Amino acid sequence: MGSLGQLRAAMTASVVLTLLVFLVFMVALAIVVEYFIALELPLIWIFLVSTGLAGLFALIQYAIGPALVTMSTGLTYLKEGENPWLESTVRKLSEKSGLKMPKLATVNARSPNAFVFGHGEGDATLTVHTGLLKELTGEEIEGVLAHELGHIKHRDFVVMTMLSAIPLMAYLVARVAFESTRYVRPSGSRKKGGAFAAILVAGVVSIAVYYITQLLVLRLSRLREFYADAYSAYLTGTPHRLASALTKIAYGLSLVPPRKLGGVRAFLISDPALAKSEVSAIVERKSRYDLDRDGVIDERELELAMEEEAKSTWHKVNTAFSTHPPTYKRILQLRQIGEEMEAGRYSSEGLYRHI
Repeated sequence: MGSLGQLRAAMTASVVLTLLVFLVFMVALAIVVEYFIALELPLIWIFLVSTGLAGLFALIQYAIGPALVTMSTGLTYLKEGENPWLESTVRKLSEKSGLKMPKLATVNARSPNAFVFGHGEGDATLTVHTGLLKELTGEEIEGVLAHELGHIKHRDFVVMTMLSAIPLMAYLVARVAFESTRYVRPSGSRKKGGAFAAILVAGVVSIAVYYITQLLVLRLSRLREFYADAYSAYLTGTPHRLASALTKIAYGLSLVPPRKLGGVRAFLISDPALAKSEVSAIVERKSRYDLDRDGVIDERELELAMEEEAKSTWHKVNTAFSTHPPTYKRILQLRQIGEEMEAGRYSSEGLYRHI
């Protein structure tokens, strides 16, 4: 049974474990540099300087993160009264959540998506794609908006922005190390040979740390989506709104060309890469899942097809590298919550019981 306390504990554990892996990485890196290159610096100073630079990198990413999202997505902030329905809906949900009204923005893109970003609850921005407003019903959009407010309530985007800096740093070190081997040859003097060995070992260790920390970050990213889904169900009182929206979003994202998906996968309500994987397999087996033989896979048939496809071993492995859980798992959780609501067994105290 899940709880908000368990979400915080999971976030804390993920942060601590990721930082621990990274600190071990920095120690190993310092030892490698000291052993092979023999710098005239104590090992502790090499470690402190490198760790300090890593911390500075994380703070810089946190500071400029919102500006990078703004530039990379091409979003436009909405002026007051520009979209009265969206503004009133978000304000109503924000008041019920006890949250400050976030800034609103839109992205001119046909993919049905939404995301939040910012430095914290006080300056959060809720962004919706124009495709979401066009393709979904008002009730479905409300379910999506409540999901995004759940991310603000749980401070997900702040944690993920800071945490994602760690695998990024390891990846950058690996890239620099492997590129540097082109200019430092193992032959020649002993000093050059030591430098080449240090760079090569640093690159190998860095890429290993990148994959380990990235998997940890992705696992936390998937967990936070379940919590945001449950919060949406609580806030709207009608879980089927988000369940219906997720089905349409998964199909809509699968049709969007990769070049238009942007670089903010973890911020979106559904992972475009996973959506493509889920739907492409279904399309290939269209005749199998078109139960009423009308030539079209409707919403219910798509849900059943995603459940069937998700049983494959390849799909389970692929999910480990995804920012979001499989759509069918999210829909099943929302159905369970909906059944409890209808039976009168649901309460705010058990908000996250199915996670």
